[in-house]
Amino acid sequence: MTTYSPRIYIYKITFEEVPYYYYGVHKEKVFNEEYWGTPKTNKWCWELYTPKKQILQLFDFTDEGWVEAQEVEKRLIRPFYTTDKWCLNESVGGFFTLEQQKQGGKIGGKLTGKLNYERGIGLGSITKEQRVENGRKASKEDKSKAGKLGSSKLKELGLGIFALTLEQRIENGKKGKKASSEVRSKNAKRACSQKWMCLETGYVTNAGALTHYQNYRGIDTSKRKRIS
Repeated sequence: MTTYSPRIYIYKITFEEVPYYYYGVHKEKVFNEEYWGTPKTNKWCWELYTPKKQILQLFDFTDEGWVEAQEVEKRLIRPFYTTDKWCLNESVGGFFTLEQQKQGGKIGGKLTGKLNYERGIGLGSITKEQRVENGRKASKEDKSKAGKLGSSKLKELGLGIFALTLEQRIENGKKGKKASSEVRSKNAKRACSQKWMCLETGYVTNAGALTHYQNYRGIDTSKRKRIS
């Protein structure tokens, strides 16, 4: 096998505008051929948004490597394809999501986003900017939920901040406040030590005092120069 031989690999597709994702496995005909997966039910996402591909793992370009890659793909998809709403995979190892099974008689398992877009229903009834904004809001909500879940797990296992006693957490909080106060004090001293000159009058003082001086006299506060 040379550096530019065809490859077998597991990949992940993500999208610039929304948090949807898709896992797949591919066996190249030629090295680095353009390939973006073969989605059927959720092909609409590739048409409406901007996909990006990440190669996760390479395998030997053999029959055994191909079988291994498919097994790894199944293990990768199985925890998410029926539980995570952002996962676009509809099946794994011959098993389909409940939604896919219910809609088995319809085109591609359900009305595709493209049809919705053409008919002006569902996602097709809102602009791309609205879809992007909705995706961002949903992603933010999911991250918040994940953070809460993470905190619950840490508390359950007695890890992270929950590994400390109440007294230790209080003491750390005091130290943090003290350090923050010291930083603010240093920043204030640094700002006061700086000297600025009004370019209209030549008056020299620190930044805060010069702002008050210029505002009082109706002088544009951008007309200043730092001299030390």
